[in-house]
Amino acid sequence: MQRREFLTGAATATLVPSLLGREAFAAETERPACCGLTYASPEAAMQSPRETLAYLPGIYVGTPVNRPDYLATVDVDPNSPTYGRVIHRLEMPNVGDELHHFGWNACSSCHGDPTSSRRFMVIPGLRSSRIHIVDGSNPREPRLHKVIEPETIAERTNLSAPHTVHCRGAGLIMISMLGDAKGEGPGGFLLLDQDFEIVGRWEASTEGMNFNYDFWYQPRLNVMVSSEWAAPNTFGPGFKLEDVKAGKYGQCLQFWDWKARKIGQTLDLGSEGMIPLEVRFRHNPNSPHGFAGAALSSSIWHWHGSTGNWQAEKVVQVDPVEMEGWPFPVPGLITDLLLSLDDRWLYLSNWLHGDVRQYDITDPSHPKLAGRVWLGGVLGKEHRIGEKKLPGGPQMLQLSLDGRRLYVTSSLYSSWDNQFYPDIAKQGSFLRQIDCDTDRGGLSLNEGLYVDFGAEPHGPARAHEIRFPGGDCTSDIWI
Repeated sequence: MQRREFLTGAATATLVPSLLGREAFAAETERPACCGLTYASPEAAMQSPRETLAYLPGIYVGTPVNRPDYLATVDVDPNSPTYGRVIHRLEMPNVGDELHHFGWNACSSCHGDPTSSRRFMVIPGLRSSRIHIVDGSNPREPRLHKVIEPETIAERTNLSAPHTVHCRGAGLIMISMLGDAKGEGPGGFLLLDQDFEIVGRWEASTEGMNFNYDFWYQPRLNVMVSSEWAAPNTFGPGFKLEDVKAGKYGQCLQFWDWKARKIGQTLDLGSEGMIPLEVRFRHNPNSPHGFAGAALSSSIWHWHGSTGNWQAEKVVQVDPVEMEGWPFPVPGLITDLLLSLDDRWLYLSNWLHGDVRQYDITDPSHPKLAGRVWLGGVLGKEHRIGEKKLPGGPQMLQLSLDGRRLYVTSSLYSSWDNQFYPDIAKQGSFLRQIDCDTDRGGLSLNEGLYVDFGAEPHGPARAHEIRFPGGDCTSDIWI
């Protein structure tokens, strides 16, 4: 499938062990708490020290390099002599994992519990379905602690393709799984305990669920929202226009009854909400407001409401652009979004257009564009470092806890990269920093931080999600 073809188209019973009984859910409702690098509130997190390290995967899947993926530790302290460099690489045991999204064993959802701390990273391989547990007790040199093999996951839960990782409190870790053991939908949700043993599946039923992708929960409102990509057998080989026409990609948001672990309401976003990927509730744990980014339709949706009465409205539309040499308008393709911890700013990336945007969402129904930076894309606005043109467009985003620094990488998924930005496989990804004006709004590219994953020792690598040892704006949920 060529990118022009893509752009033309842009217009079961479950296992629940006894640990998931009423006692476990009651304990969560009582707001169990984590010590260490966790925070009592979003306001407290914003006052924490500045991040000095960043973790992100170096991915060799779909490149000429036949080596395992690795976890890169990057020095992001401008006062350090190794600022802007990869200072440590933790290679995984196997080739072909495709490290993608990852999270922590503990976050602010368990603040105050002396038995828990933000120490272990849970790093799935989206393509292999293998889950790596990495010990970050030495933040500059993380080490491998444990590996959960895909065969074990399939045998115990009939699930595959782990994606989003969230700590839930009460010693549990929850992971969205995009497929069954054969790579078909709808997938489900995997639970691990504090020793990284498989507990089972979270959901009591998959009725009403077509596909899976991201999720975010708001226990005070007894709700979780999840989004839809496609089955691994569909998205894995690459994008095909006929799969969209055949209904093999999602367009719905699912609102779950958190305690009952069942879908309570489905919102079908229709043709203007195709492939809703990232979902974010406000960080305020009492807020019913949240946002979803529909990648294929290049739109942002605001949801609000209450149990049984959730509503969604389209609040941002990235218009396609007429471009010389293209017989049709080029869509933006929103592939990531996040909210600042004070719930004032929304950031999104247009992977094809090449811009990162900042919106003031003080009025969530009427976001106001406040800032914009270009980092490549297909519209001819080149991203250069000196004489070097960097391939790709802005993809994954991560925001510092104080909201002043936005970090950006460029790889989406290996097979999709190779369709739309094939040079990433040969030249590698980048990590850049954008400075954010959090008073009046505005974005500016920080020229001091540039990490070139094309210059890695074993050859050019892709780079995807970004995490900080002290937490960030997508890892922590308050309950």
